[in-house]
Amino acid sequence: MDSLESTGTIPRWLKVAFFAWILVWTPAYINFYGPQNFLWLCDLCNFIVLIALLTESRLLFSSQVVAVLLIDILWSIDVAAAFLSGVHWIGGTEYMFDLGIPILIRLLSLFHVFTPAIIIFAVIRLGYDNRGLIFQTLLTWVVLPISYFFTSPEKDINWVWGLFGKPQSTLPPWLYLLLCIIGYPLVIYLPTHGLVRLICRWQRCRP
Repeated sequence: MDSLESTGTIPRWLKVAFFAWILVWTPAYINFYGPQNFLWLCDLCNFIVLIALLTESRLLFSSQVVAVLLIDILWSIDVAAAFLSGVHWIGGTEYMFDLGIPILIRLLSLFHVFTPAIIIFAVIRLGYDNRGLIFQTLLTWVVLPISYFFTSPEKDINWVWGLFGKPQSTLPPWLYLLLCIIGYPLVIYLPTHGLVRLICRWQRCRP
C-alpha cells in the first residue's frame, strides 16, 4: 500500500476539544440552516475529521486534507481581505458579513480556519495515505449528485448549480453538474494531493 509512514499519535486534549466543538456547532447549524446544509463537503469534513481523530485514521485525514485545504485557504484569504479592506478578493464568503445571520453562526463558521490546521497537524503526525485522494473523489461523486437532486438551486450546495452561490444559465444544468464531478478531483484534489506529498517528504516522512 503506497502511504507515508506514521510518525506519532494525536493528543487526547485535541480529540476532546474538537468533539466538544462539534457538540456546539452541529445543533446550532441545524437550527439555523437545516440538516441539508451538512451536504456541503466542508461541513461533512468536520464529521469525518471527528471520526479520524477518534480512530487516528490516516486514510480519513488524508481524504480531508485534499478535500478542504485549498478551499479553506482561499476562504480564509477572502474573509481576511474583506475584513481589512471591505473588498472580497475571491468571493463566496459574503455571508460572514451578513448582519442577518446571527453572530454565533458566523463565528462557528471560522472552522474553515482551524479545521485544515488540525488536519495538516494530524497528517504530519500520522503520515499521508495516498488512498485519501481516491476516497475523497468517490465521496464527492456521491455527494454532488445528492446535492443536485435533493436540494434547491437557491441553496446551491457545493456550487452544483453555479459558482459562489449564484446559479448559472450558460450550460445545461446536467452538463454543469458533470463538469463539477470531473472538476473537483482534477482542479482541487489532485493538486492538493501533490502538495501534501511534498510537505510530508519535507517533514522526512518515508514515501
